Amino acid sequence: MSYQPKSVPLVAPGHTRPVTHLAFSPIQDDGAYLLVSSCKDGNPMLREWTGDWVGTFLGHKGAVWSTKLSPDASRAVSGSADFTAKIWDSYSGNVLHSFPHNHIVRTVAISPSASHILTGGQEKKVRIFDLARPDAEPDFLLDPGPLSHEGTVKSVVWVGEHTGVSAGEDGMIKWWDLRSMKLTTTLSFPNPIQSMELSPQTKRLVVTSGNTVAFIPELPGGGVNTHSVNLPYSPSSASIHPILQDRFVTGNLGDEWVRVHSLDGTERDVLKGHHGPVHCVEFSPDGEMYASGSEDGTIRLWQTTPGKTYGLWQGSNGA
Repeated sequence: MSYQPKSVPLVAPGHTRPVTHLAFSPIQDDGAYLLVSSCKDGNPMLREWTGDWVGTFLGHKGAVWSTKLSPDASRAVSGSADFTAKIWDSYSGNVLHSFPHNHIVRTVAISPSASHILTGGQEKKVRIFDLARPDAEPDFLLDPGPLSHEGTVKSVVWVGEHTGVSAGEDGMIKWWDLRSMKLTTTLSFPNPIQSMELSPQTKRLVVTSGNTVAFIPELPGGGVNTHSVNLPYSPSSASIHPILQDRFVTGNLGDEWVRVHSLDGTERDVLKGHHGPVHCVEFSPDGEMYASGSEDGTIRLWQTTPGKTYGLWQGSNGA
């Protein structure tokens, strides 16, 4: 019987309140990548792929619900309970502009060219801001009438240069043409959307709603089949392995565990270590690890293949 090494997480401390969202950058020219975390302490943190702290973005006056990096990681965009979204220089940590809203900003996205940002939140409206004209009024993506969704906008993502996708507590996912600002396609779920993340390598949106995890083509008719599984619990967040595409990882507000499932829903692993519910999970862009963020204020990094030498993990099997 072969011995399977146990996954021992790296713990990334520093936050003082629950961690609300995690996002990795793409792999950069030097082969490395970055991780940005959002937190109710109002101070998003940037880390190396090893988990080592790089810096903290200081300037929000309320919980930060979402932070994402531009493709080249030179910019970060954040959304906060202080009724603002901010764009940051991720090298200096300086805020470049603050975009006022009329309610809590729950989700942000930045375009592939880092020229525009999308925001959504408790106003139930999706805005698009032009970073070349940061003081200009934003455009709104509205489905006809004054709102984008009938409930809080939980997630916005940017697909390609011209498509925005929003997900709401109304159970709706909406695709928008960002050239015409018009709604093009919708998909409805019977329960509120809890999370929606873009998996760029697999060209899928990974959505959690009720007990369901759904893997949806990033663009309708994109040649990738929609696949969904029902779990015996309500996942808070889910992320698919970007390379193997044979497993996904979940968080759960009902307990303190991180779970790994096969795509048919079979449970492959249960990882214990957090001391509070797990709000967010995300695979690294190379698939070698995944990160989890918890109510306990910590981020934990877990190896996909325990025992392998990678980053700060020293291999136990000579790999």
